[in-house]
Amino acid sequence: MNRPTHGPEDLGADNTANLEEAFTLLARLIKARIKGDDIAPDGAIAIDFFDDGSELGNLIRDRRPSFAEYICLLLALAPHAMPMLLDREIRAALSQQGDFPEIGGIRHDGSRTFLPTGQTAAYLLADADLEGRFEVQRLFRPDHWFALTGILRLETPEEGAPALAGRLVMARDWADRLTLGAAEAPPFSAAFPARRIRTQLAWDDLVLPPATREQLDELLRWTRHEKKLASDWGFGPRLRQGYRALFHGSSGTGKTFAATLLGRSTGRAVYRVDLSAIVSKYVGETEKNLATLFQAAQRRDWILFFDEADALFGKRTAVKDSHDRYANQEVSYLLQRVEEFDGLCILASNLRANIDDAFLRRFNSIIRFPEPAPPERAAIWDRALPDCGPAPDRAAMIDAINGYELTGGGIVNVAQFAAIEAAARGETTLQLRDLELGIRREIEKEGRVFRPKSDQRKGKG
Repeated sequence: MNRPTHGPEDLGADNTANLEEAFTLLARLIKARIKGDDIAPDGAIAIDFFDDGSELGNLIRDRRPSFAEYICLLLALAPHAMPMLLDREIRAALSQQGDFPEIGGIRHDGSRTFLPTGQTAAYLLADADLEGRFEVQRLFRPDHWFALTGILRLETPEEGAPALAGRLVMARDWADRLTLGAAEAPPFSAAFPARRIRTQLAWDDLVLPPATREQLDELLRWTRHEKKLASDWGFGPRLRQGYRALFHGSSGTGKTFAATLLGRSTGRAVYRVDLSAIVSKYVGETEKNLATLFQAAQRRDWILFFDEADALFGKRTAVKDSHDRYANQEVSYLLQRVEEFDGLCILASNLRANIDDAFLRRFNSIIRFPEPAPPERAAIWDRALPDCGPAPDRAAMIDAINGYELTGGGIVNVAQFAAIEAAARGETTLQLRDLELGIRREIEKEGRVFRPKSDQRKGKG
């Protein structure tokens, strides 16, 4: 496979250069087939592409498509990138105008664009060669990477129509990626119950005990190298699909923050799944919603983050009625989809004990996020507090409030509260009284009794 490489300064990372190269090849193939010329007089046709970081370049580099696969992809992509390309090239190659049933295709009612069918691909690639036509048909089996990635499908033709009469349909998100370079996620809804979560912070902003951080580093190494293990090291058939991690610990200990950092570090989008939106009162809708979510995540290499996973991954109930039976069926289906997902799936729970024992065995890693001890709390306070004046005063202020047992999330809430109070008075530095008031509010919000630090000291005496 010829791989001319152009630097980013020449082409950028968009798809333009590869699309131009690809459609030139497709036009040459259409002309040669219709005119009866030898399609490859010098032997096999090379798939030349620019390994330039574009979505199309990456797809060709990673998938190494056969010539037949490549042509099918281009046929399905052409109506999105250059709607008149196929029509123009077919008309230019015909010796006379008129019906040309050999090439198949249908007209879109609104735009009158020529939309290729399986017959279009079979004609261009095989014409009257029966085995070649059957080979095209085999590309659309459920076990082919077209179907497994969701990138391309052959529509089911109407009853009695030829097997290849269905349209070649490229998934909308893939069409966007291979033309515009990126695809927007569907809007949040019951059919797509997930929202993207991001962070602009870095790993240094996440304060955790060394053991927890080491486990996260192991997970980060998997996300960076799992594809290399499958391809370059030959582990592919022996590797379990995907990676499943359980983050457990109290609210505010950094579970969501860690998930967003994993996404930022690896360039993957992280989507938090709303489990309450998944579950539907209509039989079959839950499975449909989950299928839509996992298909989108698999195609786009997302990280899925199931917050408060106990809601659906918790201990299954005894079957007392049809509702219990269906609820357990939902859990079983979700477990199956998580098992089959070949990306990173993170489940978060406040308590490890809440997760079904049968599912615990399926995790690749179980990572505990403990509540911070005094050294970690001091480090979190130091990162969370804005300017508090001279360094000695800042250190004294942190020492004065570090005895209160708060999570990292609680500390951030307190820092924001105190900053707002100071800003409202027109001040530019924090006051200890505002921090203590914020601490009181945070502790009482959690249902605990607030004891001023002076009282705590008396109790110790």
